[in-house]
Amino acid sequence: MTAIAIRLARKDDAAAIAAIYNEGIADGVATFETEPRTAEQIAALLADKGERYPTVVVERDGRVIAWAGAGAYRARPAYAGVAEHSVYVARAARGTGAGRAALNALCAEYAARGFWKLVSRIFPENSASLVLHERCGFRVVGVYRRHGKLRGEWRDCVIVEKLLDP
Repeated sequence: MTAIAIRLARKDDAAAIAAIYNEGIADGVATFETEPRTAEQIAALLADKGERYPTVVVERDGRVIAWAGAGAYRARPAYAGVAEHSVYVARAARGTGAGRAALNALCAEYAARGFWKLVSRIFPENSASLVLHERCGFRVVGVYRRHGKLRGEWRDCVIVEKLLDP
């Protein structure tokens, strides 16, 4: 297996990010989203997040195989240093360490930008994501019961957080 490279996402990564995200949508264990995303939608999202909320990509052999991104947790100034994140790995690259590389890089990038915490919600059935987050230093802080419906069924969400070192 060849080495990986980690960097901030660029506009020309939008198609690869969309493809990986769409695999997660199709799998039904990673997000409440149900409609596939286009490269144009992802490019617009990256531009909208700007420098404050960068996305990190992991490449192997010049191809994006994983990404992690975040956005504002809440609009109140008290939460300015908290970001809500996601991490996705291409099906073919799962179990290779790409997710860990992406999530660790995201934590470092956001700590350098002055954030003090990353949070996320994970379906209890997504054991791979729960293990990944634990290995990256996140802790479970609770469970939202019946947090939303996906394909007509109630889904719980495990809440995770990590305090970032300055």
